[in-house]
Amino acid sequence: MSLFENEEYRWRDTYFVLFPARHRPTAGEMLQAIETLGPRFQVQETRCDEEGRFESLTLISPDDFSAMDLSFVAGEEVEEQVNGLLKSCKLDQLTKDEQHKWKLLKGCDARFDIYHFERIVLSEDDDEDEGFLDPGGLLIVLECLAKLCRGVSIDPQAGTVL
Repeated sequence: MSLFENEEYRWRDTYFVLFPARHRPTAGEMLQAIETLGPRFQVQETRCDEEGRFESLTLISPDDFSAMDLSFVAGEEVEEQVNGLLKSCKLDQLTKDEQHKWKLLKGCDARFDIYHFERIVLSEDDDEDEGFLDPGGLLIVLECLAKLCRGVSIDPQAGTVL
């Protein structure tokens, strides 16, 4: 079940990891990479294609009051996104590290969509959300996925590489 269907969670943001499709991991490789992050994350509902390549999973981080739905996307939609990002970037305004990451985008034709959710905690007094979300877990996962796939993490709202 997607977290979009779970009333305990509220969607906050979507992030991407863009990478060359030839570096698409198997479901086993994905689980191994997440295991290296320690017990902070709980994996649920891992799916793969008939060849064992990663398709999707749900990742829960109870201590961060957050969770993530991760899914694989490839094809024309990704290529259009990459072209749009490359056209909008002004390389001369970026650091050398950022420039290197933007240049890596040229070879990207696949991506992971990372939907970030906050676990809702209501106050007993007034039924309002207490707001305990810690984005640290999200940043750790983005870095892990980018390393696994030799890709680039993108914050599309800000139009920046992470």
